[in-house]
This record gives sequence, structure tokens and C-alpha cells, in this order.
Amino acid sequence: MSAAKITIYTTPTCFYCRTAKALLQRKGLDFQEIDVSRDPDLRRHMTELAHGRRTVPQIFVGERHIGDSDEIHELERRGELDRVLATA
Repeated sequence: MSAAKITIYTTPTCFYCRTAKALLQRKGLDFQEIDVSRDPDLRRHMTELAHGRRTVPQIFVGERHIGDSDEIHELERRGELDRVLATA
């Protein structure tokens, strides 16, 4: 569908991370997953990119910060996720 680079920052035990990844997988999208659970530097980097948000998941399409699991599911519910992916 899209050649947009999707990056999702996660932790292994996060339910919301799993649901966000499942949505991307259902849509047949490839994504890079970055586990921030054991690396404080990666968590800090994610927080900077996510404008201060420390919770996971944090999802990016290209350079655009999409938000968390609730936000990517809301984009999909409104039919806007495909447009976001196509314009990244």
C-alpha cells in the first residue's frame, strides 16, 4: 500500500503496543519496531521525537509523529490512516 517508513517504539509487555502492531499487520504494512524497555537513551530519544510523550507505543510515519495506539486506531476509524501513509 505505502512505501512510507513506519517506526513504532514499544515495550514487550505493552498491550497497546500489540494492538497498534496488529493494526499495521492487518493492513499489510511493514514497520520498524524499536524496543525502549531496556535502553534509557532510546526512551529519551523517543520522548524527544514524541514532543515529551514517554508512554508506548509512539508511532511515526516518516518524520511525522502519529501518536499512540488510540490515535492510530482513530485515524483508521475515520478512514484517514491510508491518506497519512500515502502522503508521508
